[in-house]
Order: sequence, then structure tokens, then C-alpha cells
Amino acid sequence: MQGTRLTLALAAALLALAAAPAEAPAARGLLAPAQACPGQSRAGAAVDRQLRAMRCLTNFARRQRGLPPLRRVRALDRAAGRKSADILRCDEFSHEACGREFTYWVQRFGYLRRCSRVGENIAWGTGRLGTPRSLFSAWLRSPGHRANILRREYEELGLGLRTGRLEGNGGARVWTQEFGGDC
Repeated sequence: MQGTRLTLALAAALLALAAAPAEAPAARGLLAPAQACPGQSRAGAAVDRQLRAMRCLTNFARRQRGLPPLRRVRALDRAAGRKSADILRCDEFSHEACGREFTYWVQRFGYLRRCSRVGENIAWGTGRLGTPRSLFSAWLRSPGHRANILRREYEELGLGLRTGRLEGNGGARVWTQEFGGDC
């Protein structure tokens, strides 16, 4: 299990750092043009502007597939922010950072209801590889991450962004998307 988690974490880290310009066929048309989501390519923009750009990118992709936009939920925003902070604090790029299950913060902030569906995307990058557009593009090229973004059962979204030192890289921008919906 430990080896599997490490392999998954390394694969996710490589995905997040990838800047391959090629667009995966399944992701074609899902990435919003710059004018549709302002600030998506500005790593130095204020955090709230980057969060708005990431939310816009996510909902643009969903609209392209005929899905409704995801509603913002404070509990999921808080959970996503704490997950990103855990990743930096424990210097561990993992859905189970600091030894916590991926649902730990979602549960802690009272999101999990009697019957809930939850999912999570995490990514990180530095410089231009840490922008909302770069990391969202990497998620779109990953079948599992793209599936979370486009899952019909998800109705709500929380976003977290923290900047710090990760795996020896200063200025790492760590992004978390927490998805939720009722059963």
C-alpha cells in the first residue's frame, strides 16, 4: 500500500509539473480561452483572483459537456484550503498528506452528510507551471482528474490554494479541488 501511494503521488506530481502543449483528444474544447476566465495565466495574481479563475475554468469545462456549473460551498473551500496547507506543512504531495484520509478535512468541516459523494484533485507547480491554466490543463489531460471535473453527480466545489516550499521547491503553488454531491 505504501509503495502504491508513493507511486500515485509521484505520478500525480509529474502530471502537475508537465507542461506538454498537446491536448488530449478527450479534453479537446474543455480549456477556456483566456478572455473567458481572466487571470488564468497569472501566477502572481492575488489568491482570490486565481481561485476565481480556477472556478471559471472548471465550470467552463463542465458547460462544454452540457453539465451544470458547480456551486461554491464554504465547507468545501475550507477543506480544500486545509488540504493544500497540509501538503505544504508535511512536505508530502499526497491525497493522504500528514497521514490523513483524503476525506479528513471534508468531514472535519461538516460537509459529509448522510449520503454524500466526494472527490478530490490535487496539483502543484512553480512559476508558470503553477498558474490556474497550467494546472487545470494538466488535470484535463489526466483521465481520473478529468472524470472528477466532469462527473455529473458532483454538484458542489471547494477550492484551495496555498503557496510555500514543497519537495525542495520554493514558491510551490498547491491546488486542491474538493468535489461533492448527494447520493
